[in-house]
Amino acid sequence: MTTRGRKPTEGVEIIDPVLDQPRIDNAHAVMVQDGKDRALAISQHEALVRATALQVGYQLPADCADPDLIQRDISANMRRSVEACLEVGRGLAVLRAACEHGQFINRLDALGIDRKVSAKFMQAAIKFSNVSSTRHLTEAIGNQTKLFEMLVLDDEQIEELELTGQTGDLSLDDIASMSVKELRAALREARAEEKATTELLAEKNKTIDAERAKSKRVQAAPPDEALDQLRKEVTTIANDARGAIVGQLRAGMQALQNHHDNVGAGDSIIWMAGVVGQLTADLVALRDEFGIPDVSAAAVPEWVES
Repeated sequence: MTTRGRKPTEGVEIIDPVLDQPRIDNAHAVMVQDGKDRALAISQHEALVRATALQVGYQLPADCADPDLIQRDISANMRRSVEACLEVGRGLAVLRAACEHGQFINRLDALGIDRKVSAKFMQAAIKFSNVSSTRHLTEAIGNQTKLFEMLVLDDEQIEELELTGQTGDLSLDDIASMSVKELRAALREARAEEKATTELLAEKNKTIDAERAKSKRVQAAPPDEALDQLRKEVTTIANDARGAIVGQLRAGMQALQNHHDNVGAGDSIIWMAGVVGQLTADLVALRDEFGIPDVSAAAVPEWVES
């Protein structure tokens, strides 16, 4: 009887794997560095978000820079009061900083906010961030439409309104009582007035600089040439003054006289005498100050006739 059984197991050769330890070490180092880089990037991004929140005065929900939480917070603040509008603007500014490139628009679409409107919200939040601690101005503004109209004012005018209650002819009471249309017109006038004041100051500074430059040129010129230049300047001033007297002042006096002749009420002769007397006194004082002889009865100088 033959016994069947398994064939004797042949010996299996076990091969120890050859590990590329340098390559493994390098891969591990790369993974560790990638982790550090990502952690650093997250940290820097969160720092940017927190800095933006601090700049516009926005309280991060749960002190977290997560854009999902910020978006939900914005949704909760989308009401019509001015402070809520400012809070929405602050949230949008921080949300934009928290979003990766190209994602902010998607977030706006999810919130149902138009891009241009979101820009106005953020602009308002930044412009009014310095006065958010007091409520006088925001209470006077009253609603979102007026808030957006107020964006045309300079930062200095906004600060002046908050500190003094008025900028130019526009006061907090005016802002509170005006309609949107009236406020728009008043703001346009305030901006025009501010622009005119700025241009006037610039023109005055330009004139002062020109006079200083002219003075330096006169000082550097030879004595005879400098004297001739100074006399020409004084002659121009004197001619302007005389033109104002015999032109505008005389026309004003004539208008007064005509008024009395036509209406017959009162008499301005004494008042007119006071005006002429003041001018005469100023000229006499000028003559006395510089020891100028009185030659009023002499021949008219050539420069007057020219």
